[in-house]
Amino acid sequence: MNTTLTGREGEARAAEYLRKKRYDIIGANYRCRFGELDLIAKKGELVIFVEVKLRKNDRFGAAADAVTAGKRDKLRKAALSWLAATDCTAPTRFDVIEIYTERGRVNHIENAFE
Repeated sequence: MNTTLTGREGEARAAEYLRKKRYDIIGANYRCRFGELDLIAKKGELVIFVEVKLRKNDRFGAAADAVTAGKRDKLRKAALSWLAATDCTAPTRFDVIEIYTERGRVNHIENAFE
């Protein structure tokens, strides 16, 4: 098994994982001056902004640890940009999906910024 994935392949794997959990993927790789939103999903009326973190393993810490306070701030601003651009007023949440290629493990952290 090839354990080397690119960021885009990791995002595709995360999107498939979410689809299996009955989320609708409504956007991917949204870019604005504040940064990029990896995935935008919807479940019911809730819009979920998903940051995907890909690592070989967790030997040096959890992949989600790379979502620093500065990164969270940029993601919030990018999400506000997307909401304004789409005139969306739905409730929102931020999730992180960690993908560890060494064992094919996926860890979904819901409401990761709280």
